[in-house]
Amino acid sequence: MRKATFLTTIFFLLSFIASAQNATQKIHGIVTDAQSQSPLPGVIVRVLNTDSLIGTATDANGRYILNNVPIGHVSLGFSFMGYKPVILNNIVLDIGKEGSVNISMDEYVDTLKEVVIHSGKSKENPLNEMSTLSARQFSPDDASRYAGALSDPSRMATNFAGVGVANDSRNDIVIRGNSPLGLLWKIDGIDVPNPNHFGTFGSTGGPVSILNNNMLGQSDFMTGAFPAEYGNAVAGVFDLQMKNGNNERNEFAGELGFNGLEVQAEGPLGKNTQASYIVDYRYSTLAVFQLLGINYGFAAVPQYQDISFKVNIPMGVKYGTISIFGLGGPSYVALLSNEQDNYSITPFNENTYFNSNMGVVGINYKLFFNENTSQTISFAVSGLQNITKIDTNDNGTYKTTFGENSTDIITTASYTINKKLDTRNTFKLGVNADVYHSSYADSVLIDKAYIYGVNFKAVNTLLQTYLEWQHKFTDNIVLNAGLHYQDFTINKNSQAFEPRAGIRWNFAPRQSIALAGGLHSEMEPIGVYYYDNQLPNGTYAETDKGLGFSKSAHVVLGYDYAFLPGWRMKIETYYQYLFNIPVQTQASTYSTLNIGASYYDPPYDSLVNKGKGLNYGAELTVEKFFDKTYYVLITTSLYQSKYTASDGVERNTAFNGNYTFNALSGGDINLDKQHRKVISISAKINYAGGKRYIPVDLAESQFAHVPIYDYSQAYVNRYPDYSRVDLKVGIKLNGKKITQELAFEAQNIFNRKNIFQQIYNPNTNALETDYQLGFFPVGSYKITF
Repeated sequence: MRKATFLTTIFFLLSFIASAQNATQKIHGIVTDAQSQSPLPGVIVRVLNTDSLIGTATDANGRYILNNVPIGHVSLGFSFMGYKPVILNNIVLDIGKEGSVNISMDEYVDTLKEVVIHSGKSKENPLNEMSTLSARQFSPDDASRYAGALSDPSRMATNFAGVGVANDSRNDIVIRGNSPLGLLWKIDGIDVPNPNHFGTFGSTGGPVSILNNNMLGQSDFMTGAFPAEYGNAVAGVFDLQMKNGNNERNEFAGELGFNGLEVQAEGPLGKNTQASYIVDYRYSTLAVFQLLGINYGFAAVPQYQDISFKVNIPMGVKYGTISIFGLGGPSYVALLSNEQDNYSITPFNENTYFNSNMGVVGINYKLFFNENTSQTISFAVSGLQNITKIDTNDNGTYKTTFGENSTDIITTASYTINKKLDTRNTFKLGVNADVYHSSYADSVLIDKAYIYGVNFKAVNTLLQTYLEWQHKFTDNIVLNAGLHYQDFTINKNSQAFEPRAGIRWNFAPRQSIALAGGLHSEMEPIGVYYYDNQLPNGTYAETDKGLGFSKSAHVVLGYDYAFLPGWRMKIETYYQYLFNIPVQTQASTYSTLNIGASYYDPPYDSLVNKGKGLNYGAELTVEKFFDKTYYVLITTSLYQSKYTASDGVERNTAFNGNYTFNALSGGDINLDKQHRKVISISAKINYAGGKRYIPVDLAESQFAHVPIYDYSQAYVNRYPDYSRVDLKVGIKLNGKKITQELAFEAQNIFNRKNIFQQIYNPNTNALETDYQLGFFPVGSYKITF
C-alpha cells in the first residue's frame, strides 16, 4: 500500500511540471479514393474549430502533414473537387505520440462540383465499401476507452447490437444466436486461426487476446450478410488492419495492465524514406494480480507472452508497396488438483497441463497499374498448436491418463485485383488458397491401454474465389453484388456457390434504408473429419470424413437515421436459416450449433449434415459518436435462436437468451485549457437473458456417482437473467514531451452472481454452481514518448 501511494503521489506531482504554454503536435496521413484505393493529390485538409487557420493539401502520393495542431480532441475536414466531403471528429491528440489519420473519399456520381464541408462520413460506416448492412468500423481507442473491454476487440464488440458474451472468463462472442465457432478472423487481408492465448481447435476466443490493441488501426466488424470476399464463416467477421509505424520520427511506449507488461517502439526505416516499422512485446502479469489477492477465475497462474510487428515499405508509384506483418505467442497453464477449489475446472484427483501456441507471419505486395486499377499479392504462414497432458491420482501415484499434441500449419496465398471502371462501377476479383498441414494425436488410458481418439497427419486445401461489383445508380442509391465460391478438397461434398447482394437508398439527407442477403458456408475444424469413431463391431473408422459445409442464408433489413448532429439511430431486423448442420446419425439432441456453450464439448461421434437452425430478431442502436468530449452507445436486441437435431425436435440453442440490453457512456473532463490534464470516465450496464442449460439428473447422478444429464430437457430453461455494471476512471497527463495515463477499472462492481453452469460433483455427491466473473478490479499505467 505504501508503494502504491508513493507511485500515485509521484504521478500527480508530475502533472505540475508540465509547461503552461500551449501544447501542440503533428498529424499526418494519406487520403485515397474509396473505390480504387489510389492516392488523391490536392485534397484540402483543415483543422476545424480552432482560432488559427491550420491547413494543407495532399501531395502527389496523397500524403499530408499538419503541424502545430493543439492537443486534445481535434476535428479534421477533407474536401476535394468532385468528391464528397469528409469530417472526422474526436481525433485524440497527445504530446507523447503524433496523430496518424488515413481516410478515403467517395467520388460524386452525378456531377462534378466544388464542395463545401458541411457533412461528414460517419464512423458508423464500415471501411469496406462493399458492405451494405450489419457492419461498422471501430477504432482501437474504443477498446481501450470502453468500460469492460480490457483493451480487447472481442470484449469491446459485446457493446454492439446483436452481440453477446458466452463466458465472462473468455472473450468468445455470440453473434445473433450463433455459436462462437462461426466467427472469421482476418488480419491485413489474411484469414488467421484463433488469435487468443489458450485458444483451442474449434474455438475463436480465449481468456486473453494475442491481438494487441496498440498495434491495430481502424478496422471493421460485421454481424451478418457480409460481402462476397469473406468466406468460411456463417456468423460474423473481424476484418482487422494492423497500423503502420510512424515514418516521421521514433516513438516509444510502455504499459502495465490486464493484458501484460508491454513495451513498444516505432519509427522510420532510414532517412528520406517513407518506410516504417512498429513492434510490440508483452509478458503476462497475472501472477502479480494473484499476489495482490485478486481472483481472476483460476487458482493456477496462466503464463503467456506475445510479439506483434509490421514493416511498411512504400517504393513509389512505379514499384508499389510491400508490408510485412506478424503476431503470435505461447501460453501455458498447470491446473493442479491441490490448488483447485472448483471441480468444473479439473477434478480434484487430476493435474492438467495445457500449452497453446499461435502465430502468423505474412507479406503483402500492392501495385497500381494506373490510378484506377491495382493488384495485391499476399503470402502467409499461420499456425495453432495444442499440447495437453492429464495425470490422474491412482492410490497416491499420478499416471498419465490423457495426452494430446495437435498442430495446424496453414500456408496461404492470395491474389486480388481491384478495378474502378468509372464513377458508378467498381469490380473486385480475388483468389485465395489455404493449405492445411495437420498433425493430430490424442490418446486416453482405458483398461491399462492407450486408445487413440485422433491420430493422423494430412494435407488439405481450402480454395476460395470471389467477384464483387458495386454499382451506384445515383449518389444516393448503391448496389453491392457478388459471388463467392469455396471448395475444401478433403471430399466431394465440400463445395459451395454463394451469391450475395445488398442495396442502400439514402432517401433523405440523413436517412437511409437498406436490404442485404446471401448464402454463407463454413468448414468444420480439421480434427472433426479425422475423428476415430467406434463401430458396433468394435473397430474404429473416420466416419465424419464425408461431412460437407455447414450453410446459412442471411437476410437483413435496416433503417438508419442521423436525427441530430453526431447522433444516429439504427434499426435492423434479420432472418438467418442454417442448414446442412452436422448432427449425430442416431437420434439425439446434439448439434454443432451449440459448440462453445461450455468448457468442454462432447466428441464428434458419427456426424451427418442433416441438422438445421433458425435465428431471427430485431436490433436497435442509439449512438452519439465521441464528440464534444462525450459519447453514448445504447443497444438492445430481441431474438430467437432455434435448432433441430437428428431427433427431429426443434429446441432452443444454447445461446438463445432472447434479449440483451447495453448502455455505455463516457467522456473526458479537461482540467486545464491546454488539455494537458484530462480525466476520463466510462460506465457500462449490461442486462441479458440467462444462459440456457442441460439439467443434471441429480438422483441418477448420485446413484451412478457420475454426472448424468436429462437431455429431454436440453436448453428448455434458462438460469436467472444476467446483469453487470462496469466502471472505468482514468487520468491523462500531457507533459512537455511525454504522455502518461493511469486508469482504474472495476468490472461487475456490485458483484452480481451470474450463473455460468451447474454440475454434479462426485466428491461431494451434490450439485454445485459455477458463477461468471465476480467483482474484478484492475488497474493500468501507460507512458508514450
